Amino acid sequence: MKEYQVVLIDKNLKKKSGILDLSAWENANCLSDFSSPWNSDPISKIEFRALWDFENLYFKFSVFDTDIYIDEKDNSFDSIGNSDRVELFFRTDNSLNPYYCLEIDTAARVMDFMAKPNKDFDFSWKWPKEDFNTKASKDEISFIVEGNISIESLNKLHLIQNNTIETGIFRAKFSKDENQNYQPTWISWVNPNTAEPNFHIASSFGKLILMK
Repeated sequence: MKEYQVVLIDKNLKKKSGILDLSAWENANCLSDFSSPWNSDPISKIEFRALWDFENLYFKFSVFDTDIYIDEKDNSFDSIGNSDRVELFFRTDNSLNPYYCLEIDTAARVMDFMAKPNKDFDFSWKWPKEDFNTKASKDEISFIVEGNISIESLNKLHLIQNNTIETGIFRAKFSKDENQNYQPTWISWVNPNTAEPNFHIASSFGKLILMK
C-alpha cells in the first residue's frame, strides 16, 4: 500500500476557524502522485497535503485547474455528485464494512455518507458537524479545498489503527464530451487496478501515517 506521512504540528498554528493558516502548510509533505488509470488524457496537477496536532487531522487539496464545472441547480447530493470535487474515503480495514466517504466540491458543499461493500451507501449518515469543517477558494491558476476532522471522531469510528488511517484520496473532473454533455474523469492516488473506474474497492486505499 502507498503511504503518506502526516507531520505533527503545534496546535497553536491553527486559525480560530479550525482551518490552518497558510504558513502552517509549509510543514506538510506534498503528495502529487495522482493518475487516471482509465483515461489516457493528461490531467491537471493535484497536490494533497495533510497535518495533525492530536486534536485534528487537517487536509488540503490544491488542484491546478480553472476550468471548473459545478452543478448549481440545488444543493442536493445529486448536484454535488455532478460537480468537480475532491474525495476522501476512510476505512477500518480492507473488508470495507463499513467505510466513510467525504466528497467536497469547489463551493465547499459536502456529500458525506457511510458505505458498505458493493456500493451499499447510507446517505442518512452524517459526519458530526462539530467534528468536521471545510472551506474552498479559487485563484487565477487553481482551486483549493481544505478542512479539518477531529481526531476524536476518527477514533470513535475506529479509523486510527497503530497511528495509521487507511485512506482513499480521489478527484472527479467533469468535462464536455462530443455531445456537449458533462462526463467525469476519475482520478486517484492509488491505482485500484480495475477495468472500469471504481473507488469503492479495497485496492483503492493507501495509508496516512500519523508521525510523532
